[in-house]
Amino acid sequence: MNRDQDPQRLPPLIETPPGLYRHYKGMLYEVVGTVRHSESLEPMTLYRALYGEKGLWVRPAAMFNEEVVIDGVKQPRFTLQPGPVPD
Repeated sequence: MNRDQDPQRLPPLIETPPGLYRHYKGMLYEVVGTVRHSESLEPMTLYRALYGEKGLWVRPAAMFNEEVVIDGVKQPRFTLQPGPVPD
């Protein structure tokens, strides 16, 4: 599907609530919101690293919200954290 097709036929939007998230490897990220890929219209999560150069990243929303198996333990790839996003 491309952006020139009927907008009523968009794939369902998997929304990731904005906020502070911890990756399963321990680093912190700020989710800015949910966007769509310009060509495939796939829902993507837009997020910013809260370390280093604090770059912006996108990841397919389904992947952002999926569980991963680490050392035989199933856990979320990213976990919403309580409290505000640090400056």
